[in-house]
Amino acid sequence: MSRVHEWYHAGCRGYYRSVPESGSRVLFEFSAGGLVLDEEGHVLLIRARDLRGQPVWTLPKGALTPGETSADAALREVREETGYRCELVRELAPVTYWFRRQGRQVKKTVRWYLMRPLEKVGEHDHEVDEVLWTDKDDALTRLRYDSDRRLVGSVS
Repeated sequence: MSRVHEWYHAGCRGYYRSVPESGSRVLFEFSAGGLVLDEEGHVLLIRARDLRGQPVWTLPKGALTPGETSADAALREVREETGYRCELVRELAPVTYWFRRQGRQVKKTVRWYLMRPLEKVGEHDHEVDEVLWTDKDDALTRLRYDSDRRLVGSVS
């Protein structure tokens, strides 16, 4: 029987499950993000760094803070990572994927929201190298992760 444990790191809550059969622990992480489209259908991308420090084009997202809803976290992360204040249009399908960090298996679930930009309110934060508005075809070419491409491809 596996056990679920709660952990906190940098003010963010996550969970891991001990898996006795393998002696390993699986971390369960939860994030929220925004697919921001303007009136012309341009997509808002960020260029950040992956776990190896390599540049990667992706969509803005991040961890929930304690007591924060997924929708509020998505709006906050988009504002912090792009400098744009947005409004929610609708929730999109969540995305779950697996990866390894520091030798541990992580199962991450991201709740995505379609958003419309309202105004530019600042600059992007230190986690982001560049912010780019681009058309959907270019976004599909630039995006590194299949899950991001599927998400962009799912909206019109």
